[in-house]
Amino acid sequence: MIILIIIGMSIVTMLPRVVPAFIIEKMQFRPWVNRWLNAIPFAALGALIFPGILSVKPDEPHIGMLGGLVAIVLATAGLNVVLVVIGAIFTVYFLLL
Repeated sequence: MIILIIIGMSIVTMLPRVVPAFIIEKMQFRPWVNRWLNAIPFAALGALIFPGILSVKPDEPHIGMLGGLVAIVLATAGLNVVLVVIGAIFTVYFLLL
């Protein structure tokens, strides 16, 4: 019985995530919608990084601010989100040494 519950819960969890992926790939969006959708990863990145910027080292807030500035510059340059995060992490790491 527990196996059936686990399988049912996995199906219910997976369906809302998989179905939109199949629907979206067949749709054509206007150019302004595509530009807006392309900005979402960087908006999410900002939401993830900002709380960390404020709490990197409470007595030296400039360290977190410099890491955030590097993330903004790398994101503006059009780098991949992973590279932006790595760049910000390395900046803060080297400033803390």
